[in-house]
Amino acid sequence: LLERLNDNIRDKDFKSSVKYCNRLNTPISRILAKGVKDYKLDNNSIRQALENYAGLEIAALEKGLPVLSTISAVAPMLGFLGTVTGMVQAFWNMSQAGDSIEITALSGGIYEAMVTTVGGLIVGIVAIFAHNYLVSKVDKVQNAMEADIISFLEIVAESKEDAAVAAKNESGTVQA
Repeated sequence: LLERLNDNIRDKDFKSSVKYCNRLNTPISRILAKGVKDYKLDNNSIRQALENYAGLEIAALEKGLPVLSTISAVAPMLGFLGTVTGMVQAFWNMSQAGDSIEITALSGGIYEAMVTTVGGLIVGIVAIFAHNYLVSKVDKVQNAMEADIISFLEIVAESKEDAAVAAKNESGTVQA
């Protein structure tokens, strides 16, 4: 991507750069397409715009992560709530049985307690692994974006410097 943009920018072929980025349609290509469109701005403005665009792309990548985080935190709590209600049921049944307590009076509540604990823990563990995996993927994309943005800004700066030198040489040649 960066090599192609470098070639196109040096040739002042901005339309091809934007089309190529749009065709790729990845977070970094969308960011760099906006950078190409902003080429005529000063370098600090381009940098600021790219950082803003990157923030929006990262926010889009992180879109569902808070829900997954909430699930990983709440699922075990719901499991423990089921444990408490199951034990309450077991003790209630025991108190109602009087002197003739049968194991079946207790087993339903204990079963409920164990099933809800297991269910809550399974959901919570899977959700936390999924959340951490996705966070690490977003972090990798973010790091790649930052590196590509830095490289793109260097390409833009070099291109503008080369254009300024060429213009200076042209004006010096014309005056002679």
